[in-house]
Amino acid sequence: MIAIIKSTSLLLLLTFWVSVTNAQWYQDKQGIMGTNIQVEVWSDSSTLAEQGMSAVMAEMERINQLMSPYIVTSELAILNQQAGAHPVKVSQELFDLIALSLELSIETKGAFDITFASVGYLFDYRQHVKPSEEQVKALLEAINFRYVVLDAQKQTIYFAHPKVKIDLGGIAKGHAVDNAIAILQDLGFEHALVTAGGDTRLLGDRLGKPWMVGIRDPRDADKQAVVLPLENIGLSTSGDYERYFEQDGVRYHHILSPKSGTSSHEVQSVSILGPRSTLNDALSTAVFVLGVQDGIDLLNRTQGYDGIILDNHRKLHYSKELSP
Repeated sequence: MIAIIKSTSLLLLLTFWVSVTNAQWYQDKQGIMGTNIQVEVWSDSSTLAEQGMSAVMAEMERINQLMSPYIVTSELAILNQQAGAHPVKVSQELFDLIALSLELSIETKGAFDITFASVGYLFDYRQHVKPSEEQVKALLEAINFRYVVLDAQKQTIYFAHPKVKIDLGGIAKGHAVDNAIAILQDLGFEHALVTAGGDTRLLGDRLGKPWMVGIRDPRDADKQAVVLPLENIGLSTSGDYERYFEQDGVRYHHILSPKSGTSSHEVQSVSILGPRSTLNDALSTAVFVLGVQDGIDLLNRTQGYDGIILDNHRKLHYSKELSP
């Protein structure tokens, strides 16, 4: 009897060892949502790995088609076209993400505001195009999240100012990353990474060791400002180097202050650590706009979320839970 038990135990051990030795890391990279999408999974099945990675990329493209302001057939683009004239019925997913955005606008005292696009749509960073001071002044009044009126019962959205436009660039990629991780979890993956531009979420660890995740130096793409050992958490970074151009010694980048309609310049990058990439994404934008002191104050009262700020003097600042 003892011999049988030992034989069975040895068989299970050998089976486990063979399974582990056959497993490996699989990865894929694609350009979607105007950024680089990367997925990495640990699996003992190439078929399952391909299924998981394909599902992640399909989800990224689905959200792109739903929420891109640049795709004329997207729900968001149609909303921008029509909601200034009448309420527009939208999908539950888009309604919920916009509702969350408005809650975050209240929580951040307007620092996170999806109506920044009322001015922001006039910027073309690739072509080095920016609005004139007169254009900014004429449209600045339309940057106000309170103009976005939701009707939960009818699932409609209305803009109470005819010049309002919205952009979910500060939250949609985080939402997509969260969805992607949920898909991988449903398929049984326990170790994975999903990145969409500056938004990364880690599932588990890197097989007994933490993932080593770098926050790049905003002024040198080949250097890391900080390297963090992480596991089972999300990290989102907003920086003035992602989409920008320089003109007459001024850096014009995509993170606009809702108060001025122009680029915020107190900091160079903000990185947020937290369990939910959707919130990490939005908080990194809000803290960037708020600046060092108000941004750290926001993080210190937001349970479960912490951050690192690199200011425009190249000094690092940490929320209380991360302070060295």
